[in-house]
Amino acid sequence: MTFLLILTALIALLYLGMPMFAGMFLFSCVVLWFTEGNVGTLGEFVFGKLNVYLLVAIPLFMLMSHFMVRGKVVDDLYATTHTLLRHLPGGLGVATVFACAVFAAISGSSVATALTIGAVAIPQMLKYNYSPRGVYGVVAGGGTLGILIPPSAPMVLYGFVSDTSIGALFMAGILPGVMIAAIFAVYCMITEYRREKALGPSYVRPTRASLPEMGMALRKSFWALTLPPFVLGGMYFGVFTATEAAGTGALWALAIAWIIYRNFTWKDLLEGGREAARTSAMLFMIIIAAGLFGYMLTRLNVPQEAVALALKYNVSQTEFLIAVMVLILVLGLILESISIILITTPVILPVMAALGVDKVWYGVLLTINLELALISPPVGMNLIVIKSITKAPLAEIDKAAVPYILMLILGLALIIAFPQIALWLPSTMDYKS
Repeated sequence: MTFLLILTALIALLYLGMPMFAGMFLFSCVVLWFTEGNVGTLGEFVFGKLNVYLLVAIPLFMLMSHFMVRGKVVDDLYATTHTLLRHLPGGLGVATVFACAVFAAISGSSVATALTIGAVAIPQMLKYNYSPRGVYGVVAGGGTLGILIPPSAPMVLYGFVSDTSIGALFMAGILPGVMIAAIFAVYCMITEYRREKALGPSYVRPTRASLPEMGMALRKSFWALTLPPFVLGGMYFGVFTATEAAGTGALWALAIAWIIYRNFTWKDLLEGGREAARTSAMLFMIIIAAGLFGYMLTRLNVPQEAVALALKYNVSQTEFLIAVMVLILVLGLILESISIILITTPVILPVMAALGVDKVWYGVLLTINLELALISPPVGMNLIVIKSITKAPLAEIDKAAVPYILMLILGLALIIAFPQIALWLPSTMDYKS
């Protein structure tokens, strides 16, 4: 009950227009002042929260993403998937999902994935007479893969807050990400095949690419495709930690954009660094606020009350996870991903420990639920991104996202029922934290 009151008060404060970090920070300071009478150790607390080596990974992964985007590498990536898959029923939709999956392994951001791939894919799909609703849906759904397929900024944040291995979280996101991408692709093929049948002879599907065309397309995108295995393979085989992977990945992305593509300038370097620094600073401020918020909850015994409540009613792992997923799904309708991670994790972790819930498993479930938040109205950021690209009515885009919301819920249910989908790969790896 205490947590619900605190959550309601915090959400009300945020909806008054106060920035996330300021709302959490000031709210926590006021509560601590009234309960303990002072906030005298605030400076030491802030320094301690940021004096963590793992946090270096955040700006480095963002640099990697900016270098690849500003180097125009993504244009070749989509062109290649289009060439290889255009002959299939719904081939452009499948190509869009595949391009989103690969770009997700470069950017670590769902909004960046939806924006970058959407800007290229939406005009192409409309040109080939795909229905606008189908086009908006596949870009919205495919874009969500950005935070599940590693590297993933929310996973880094959750790993930091929950003290979970980032390498294990990244590996755990690969198979669920591939599974959900495959579900999306099959849906695209089925719906487009049915549309082709309805249109009859008037519909002409793009022809299969010749072998020379395929070879040329693969050569053009070869260097872009080397980045995900370079970063993830190094972590899987224990060559480097997540932070080292971010640093080497950023250097490799810079080399691809500057030396191989040769369309990357000093201006791109400075602007990419500036954007990465700006976003990282914002995240660090939120981390400070979230740390203080978690400390405040602990001082009010909120996590202890949650554990006692779970034990009192003899809640099982599955019941607990379903209840938490429903809570996060509801929060996703009114809050963005970072807020959800930082508000709920300090309360949920002690209950997870009491029930024996694997933190890596939960991290994947949390991430999929955050994907749902990205395409759930009214706050779904991917929906807003698509509206900015297409100028289509938001109500139409919301309807287009509904099948993908249902497919993400299906993926969530499968991973709750079969945890090894997420946990098998981390169990085989020789990772470093």
